[in-house]
Amino acid sequence: MFKLTRYCTLLVVMVLAFGVAAPGLAQDGENVLIMARAADTTGLDPHTQTAFASLRLLELIYEPLVQLDADLNLVPGLAESWEFSEDATTLTFNLRQGVTFHDGSVFNAADVQATFERILAEETGSATRANLLSIESIETPDDYTVVLNLSQPDVPLLTALATVNAAIASSDVIAGGDFATDVIGTGPFMLESWKPEETTILNANPNWWGEGPFVDGIEMRVIPDEASILAALRAGTIDFALLNDPLIATLLIGDENIILNRAISISYHVLQLNAANEPLDKLEVRQAISCAVDRQEVLDTASLGEGQVIGPLTIPAYMLPLSEFFCYEQDVERARELMAQAGLEDGFTLKVIAANAEPPTALSEAQTIQEQLAAIGIEVEIEPLELSVYVDRWLAADFDAAVALNGGRPDPYTMYARYWTRGGNLNTVVGYIDDTVDQLMAEGQAETDPLRRLEIFSEFQKHLVEMAPWVWLYTGYEYTAQQPYVSGFIPMPTDSLYSLSQVRLER
Repeated sequence: MFKLTRYCTLLVVMVLAFGVAAPGLAQDGENVLIMARAADTTGLDPHTQTAFASLRLLELIYEPLVQLDADLNLVPGLAESWEFSEDATTLTFNLRQGVTFHDGSVFNAADVQATFERILAEETGSATRANLLSIESIETPDDYTVVLNLSQPDVPLLTALATVNAAIASSDVIAGGDFATDVIGTGPFMLESWKPEETTILNANPNWWGEGPFVDGIEMRVIPDEASILAALRAGTIDFALLNDPLIATLLIGDENIILNRAISISYHVLQLNAANEPLDKLEVRQAISCAVDRQEVLDTASLGEGQVIGPLTIPAYMLPLSEFFCYEQDVERARELMAQAGLEDGFTLKVIAANAEPPTALSEAQTIQEQLAAIGIEVEIEPLELSVYVDRWLAADFDAAVALNGGRPDPYTMYARYWTRGGNLNTVVGYIDDTVDQLMAEGQAETDPLRRLEIFSEFQKHLVEMAPWVWLYTGYEYTAQQPYVSGFIPMPTDSLYSLSQVRLER
């Protein structure tokens, strides 16, 4: 019933959107890519931002030492090459020469050292600090060589560095600048202006080390309603769009005038339970919630079945059959038995936070879960929040449960170290850790044999699902849409927009 209601509502909004004057072009005749998205950046510090909307902007401005390609392979970024020692306890980078920051200063090893020291400093609040904790010391034998001395073998460290959260910043800004105003990277685009919840203007970096950019700039418009974004695409007033709502994106299937890009995602939708709060601190209660949730119904209702039900690891090489997980088929009777074992036969009230815009499916997911948990006496109260408020509440662990869309990583350790290790900087958000989880993560970090790593992380997944601190739901698709005259964009399973540096406009 809800799925039909939501779909009809969207159609009404689309009709209204077509009747409203579309946003005007930036400047006629300019080689500027006009793009739209529903959610805006929440901050400009590449090392602390966690919202997808922030990362999609900052990755165009800042760059890491290594990047991921469309097949999730590591490729050179600001480092031209790298090498582990035989025992995997030393990692040496040979840096790209001739690179400058947007202010004209020269990029070198001092910037890499200052960046990693900033990320590792606890007071920074870095989003990826837990993934870099094996770095014991940093050596810079010359201006273009960086040596990371590690406390233990840490092969996943390379993938941990392939993110904007580990992007290299200017040592001058780190020493005395302000990341809120001194937005200075080495990337293909430079920040000209940012009007929150309205427009972001990027200019092409004429001194970028790569080939491109092939446009003069990018104008990012925030259009909160994706039906209006679709209307603007069809009206020809925008060139490119980032779409998150499957109910909108799938309307473009078969459209001969607009190109829909669709990439399988490694991000995952999840119901996060704060296991530090009563009564979620009881294992039986968390397991009851897991047993009561019909994951396929959540996927079908919120995303029209666009995706697949998954366990904790969405990386194809590490995915397990769902039959190997605890209570992955909905079992209401077992859920009621578990509630009785916890002494909560009469249920309780569970407050769930959900962001309004990221993802747009969040409220639908929450409402479906609300109906399902009612069958075991749990009354779900949904609190919709603006994205920036949601992020603040989430980071402060100020919630009982949260509907979330979290980013995946190409390696299990870097995907989850910040959550499921005792030193993880976001373990306080989780509110749960046990010796088995922590030990398996440590073993997986140090292990270099691929088959043994698969065994370790298979056990890790199964244990985590049984302990049920979170209820993993599904993974979907990454959608972008563009006019036929836009070429060169490469869709990524990480949702990255970095390839906008290769886009050409042939109007």
